[in-house]
Amino acid sequence: MAFPYIAENAVSRRRLETIVESLTAAELARTTEYGWTVSALLAHLAFWDNRVLALLRRWKAAGVDESPVDSEAMNEALKPLCLAMDPRTAVEVCLAAAAAVDAELEQVTPELYAAIEASPTHFRFNRGLHRNDHLDDIERLVGSGGRS
Repeated sequence: MAFPYIAENAVSRRRLETIVESLTAAELARTTEYGWTVSALLAHLAFWDNRVLALLRRWKAAGVDESPVDSEAMNEALKPLCLAMDPRTAVEVCLAAAAAVDAELEQVTPELYAAIEASPTHFRFNRGLHRNDHLDDIERLVGSGGRS
């Protein structure tokens, strides 16, 4: 079964790749009005994609269970770590996490999908929703320069 999120994830991953491939060191250091640099946003995206990847792997192996998260507290705790990360490392881990989670999401069975949807855990199969929010922020900061 081909879930709609598979194509949407691929589109957002290609957009991510296109945007980050030409970011300069100065652009990676630009800061949003809410205090995150471009590179920190990329590290943030990597974390959340890796969380989804870890959950999928656990749930495939042991069944779906609850995995609550306070995203506001988590983001505040992550912020200093993301800001401290080397900008090029942030780019690399972001791209790797996006590719890995998208590949894992492509393998989700209808049964696993139904079990996740029935669970109380908030889970985004469509990683593009989160990616695109931050890619929009990044493009506003650095200017699209023809990138989209």
